[in-house]
Amino acid sequence: MAEDIAQWRLTALAEALAKGDIQSVDAVQSGLDRVAETDARTRAVRVLNPDALEIAAERDRERANGSALGPLHGIPVMVKDNLDTADGMPTTAGSLALADTHASDDAFVVKKLRAAGAVIAGKTNLSEWANFRSHKSSSGWSSVGGQVRNPHVLDRTPGGSSSGSGVAVAAGYTFAAIGTETSGSIVNPSHMNSVVGIKPTVGLVSRTGIIPISHSQDTAGPMARTVADAATLLTAIAGTDPADPATADADRLRAADYAAFADPDGLAGKRIGVAMNYRGTDERIDALVDDMLAAIRDAGATIVEVDVVRVETIRPYEAEVMLTEFKAGLNAYLATRDGRTTVRTLDDIIQFNRDHADRVMPYYPQDLMERAQKRGGLTDDLYFKARAECLRLTRTEGLDRTLDDNRLDAIMTATAGLPWLIDLANGDNRRGSSAAPAAVSGYPSICVPAGAIYDLPVGLSFFGRAYGEPTLIAIAAGFEHVVQGRRVPRFLEQANFDQPAPPCLSRIPPSETPPPW
Repeated sequence: MAEDIAQWRLTALAEALAKGDIQSVDAVQSGLDRVAETDARTRAVRVLNPDALEIAAERDRERANGSALGPLHGIPVMVKDNLDTADGMPTTAGSLALADTHASDDAFVVKKLRAAGAVIAGKTNLSEWANFRSHKSSSGWSSVGGQVRNPHVLDRTPGGSSSGSGVAVAAGYTFAAIGTETSGSIVNPSHMNSVVGIKPTVGLVSRTGIIPISHSQDTAGPMARTVADAATLLTAIAGTDPADPATADADRLRAADYAAFADPDGLAGKRIGVAMNYRGTDERIDALVDDMLAAIRDAGATIVEVDVVRVETIRPYEAEVMLTEFKAGLNAYLATRDGRTTVRTLDDIIQFNRDHADRVMPYYPQDLMERAQKRGGLTDDLYFKARAECLRLTRTEGLDRTLDDNRLDAIMTATAGLPWLIDLANGDNRRGSSAAPAAVSGYPSICVPAGAIYDLPVGLSFFGRAYGEPTLIAIAAGFEHVVQGRRVPRFLEQANFDQPAPPCLSRIPPSETPPPW
């Protein structure tokens, strides 16, 4: 049973659970079996919930008694290890400085998941401190969990910083996962692992109880195997949190059911801008995108060639904002753990890392943390000017202008370059990421699998207006239906460069009745 259902869609599992065809304990066990079988090679799971099977059994009893809690009742979900859980699993951000630190309360997102009936099956490994320790980091490496590896090709990066969440979904360890993004940390690992990732509008999903980087850009979001699955998870976690002022309007602006917008014909009648100035990094990806454009046109959408503000233009201002907000946000978060940890400030963490450098910094330093510690506070004039420039570049003269001037429903581009070789000595070889415009503006984006090149996954991103998730979900679902680009991992040791050029994916006929996987 476990092997049969581990790669099912979340929506198919929910239907089977509702009909009584399988039990929640079967679904949880399927993930546990997959973890036992292959996670020694991927290191995606930081810790399993020892009570997961017991909780699943309780969910089964509740369902049998007619008291299902919500749309995720009995469904296993994993969360990134920077979300607090009050169930005995530590919240570490991948750092040995927090290895034995336990939260006394769930993150608001975790509370929402439990209220919807989900079983928190475990926590996923991540890039240490969500990739905000050094410019020389290796995505997916943490001093607590080691190096996460891509299940498609094991010597390749899983992307980051939600590395383990992307791998866990792709490999069948869980049916969906929560990632977090500041600038690419949901969409990039989704691209690298051939899963769907939704980076919501900042303010749609609470950040309370999540180890922060930047309050102006941080958000949690769903990662799943299909658009409908990710949309179902988004419905469960979206909403106003009184403790997070950014979410004050979330209940008013959120959709009642995001999965209702996952329309297979969602491309019809849409105007989609393709970001031409994000091309040229890799001619193979450009060729695949050209093929996707043909499929999108055939599905009834209009393609408009546009330019979008480049990452290189945004980055200096974004970096200043993130450095300042990281120090303020992390100090505030650690203060909530007073008495339960030996580190209570960013300065304490920096010193801990120096004192344990052989274990914490065997490959790369903590230059970002040290720079952040030297920054002023949130009232600093340099910070205000940098944030204002971020908004001008990405909103007023960026996405807003491009969307309005061209009457667009969304903008599309390749999410990133091909997954690179893991290189602990030199760090990531990041190329082609398109996450910054949506990340810095705080607007939503969705990454959808678009096939693979030499067994290396490729994803396309769609981004649009604030709280425009329903439109993006419709477009993404239409794209998913036409292209069917998701690949199931084969745990290859290295990429297969002997295979022919990638086929024209737009010529793969869509399935009218997709299997549960």
